[in-house]
Amino acid sequence: MLDDRLSLNEFTLICRALFRNDKGHIYVVPSDRLEQMFAVFDKNEDGYIDREEFQFCWNQWIKTIVRPISAFLIVDVQNDFISGSLNISNCSAQQNGLEVIEPINKLLDTVDFDAAFYSLDWHPSDHVSFIDNIKQRPIHPTSPLNADNAQVYDTVIFAGPPPMKQRLWPRHCVQDSWGSELHKDLKVVEHGVKVYKGTNPEVDSYSVFWDNKKLSDTTLCAQLRLKGSTDIYVCGLAYDVCVGATAIDALSAGYRTILIDDCCRGVDLNDIESTKQTVISSNGVIVSSREVKAMVEGRDRRPELGYKLAMELKNSESDLSKNNACRRQSQQQQQQQQQQPSQ
Repeated sequence: MLDDRLSLNEFTLICRALFRNDKGHIYVVPSDRLEQMFAVFDKNEDGYIDREEFQFCWNQWIKTIVRPISAFLIVDVQNDFISGSLNISNCSAQQNGLEVIEPINKLLDTVDFDAAFYSLDWHPSDHVSFIDNIKQRPIHPTSPLNADNAQVYDTVIFAGPPPMKQRLWPRHCVQDSWGSELHKDLKVVEHGVKVYKGTNPEVDSYSVFWDNKKLSDTTLCAQLRLKGSTDIYVCGLAYDVCVGATAIDALSAGYRTILIDDCCRGVDLNDIESTKQTVISSNGVIVSSREVKAMVEGRDRRPELGYKLAMELKNSESDLSKNNACRRQSQQQQQQQQQQPSQ
């Protein structure tokens, strides 16, 4: 660092030291990504990161990468998905939901997460997703199936308003039923927070963040903000439905998101692969449970997550600039109005 300035080459050396696993293996960062991250911190675009710019880089980026605040989000490990009315082993992928419990419990026993959340599907008995409720609501004329020929796992379009696509499921996770309870073998930690979703009878809710129409959020958003979470580790049931929707919403909300592969089981193999590709293309990472401890402790630092954070910082700076510009424009308009003579 010459004259209190970092060049791109020097920034590259910092990244080589930063992005390593707990065994010292250096993760290779593509040159275009290094340039994009460098540009986030070179705010005056002079080709260097000066002292003030590096202070921002240190406080907002490097500190988070080295000392993340990690939330563990366990999605819908409930009786109905394991041995009840919507036992996922009966779906096309034929995966056993019971298999996620042991690796999840091991993580809860061995990893010091900053927060732990348990989501629960929590449906009223007249919920829109239940196939036995299909005749309670009008079907839209464009629906490929109607109430008489639709079968479980099919998708119909309800009339709304607005028209709404809905996949039909067996009745499951009805509020206060045995099927809605977390499986008895799943460890529930003392500080764990339960988050209930799918409580509105008119709209389904796969993601733990939002209902499927994005009409209302759950308590998760506020809880994560309260705890200052930077990283979210997502797992549970079902991989390609609620787990996938939650991971994608976590990424959309700006969180560094890690999907724990061996702690998930799903419904359809093709949909599981599609979920993985979406998470990876959105700068999330997919890991096995044995990799989690070192990541939570900041000893295994993935470049994908560093890139994700840098892009979020870039977007937030851009949004701030837009807001400031709008505010200045509004102030100028007010001043001009005040200076105009009254009629």
